[in-house]
Amino acid sequence: MKRMLVMLSVCLALFAVTGACLAEDVTLSDDSSDFVLLSEAVPDAILEIRYYSTYNFVGDRIDGYEEPLAFLTKEAAQALRVVSDELVEKGYRLKIYDAYRPQMAVTHFMNWALDTDDVRMKAYFYPELEKDVLFPQGYIAEHSGHSRGSTVDLTLFDMTTEKEVDMGGTFDYFGQLSHPDYTGITEEQYANRMILREAMLSHGFKPLVEEWWHFTLENEPFPDTYFTFPVNSESLAGE
Repeated sequence: MKRMLVMLSVCLALFAVTGACLAEDVTLSDDSSDFVLLSEAVPDAILEIRYYSTYNFVGDRIDGYEEPLAFLTKEAAQALRVVSDELVEKGYRLKIYDAYRPQMAVTHFMNWALDTDDVRMKAYFYPELEKDVLFPQGYIAEHSGHSRGSTVDLTLFDMTTEKEVDMGGTFDYFGQLSHPDYTGITEEQYANRMILREAMLSHGFKPLVEEWWHFTLENEPFPDTYFTFPVNSESLAGE
């Protein structure tokens, strides 16, 4: 764990000088030119950017989330627009919890995970786990696919009931309940997960086996690049 933090610190220091950093086949970049504002690319989407708020597993606003905005690469946003259009015809809208995640936010998660005394949000997000297992079990990692810009965390919003669809578990819950194929929920809750999953997979996204809400564009344009620019209006200004 200490080795990971040292390597990341060295890499970030190099990035500050050179504008790029390569370590263990991972490149850091602050080039936002291929990113778009999700609310413009997918106008029917509803945003609830959890890491801009304090209602998340840390309990604080996360570093790098300076405005309640969502960014995606152009390619991922185009694919998500097709998903959205299909689901709108079925009476749903997409609700976005997270999209592009700056590397500084991932570092915030890592530092939080090292502070085992801070368990403010344990009852809400990881009641079945002790905090010191979050690294070994892969819930917290040195890098996140979100930082590559083509991953999105989302759910469905029912336009008839005007409520979120019941998925049988909350976003960012650490445990088996969040696995897409978890069977300890009702048939309706499981079916709701499958509506979202099938729509995403049919339009070029791949799932994550541990999280029903998490999808990555299969042919993502930056498979080895992790971006560092913050989530704010200025990051995409002039793009």
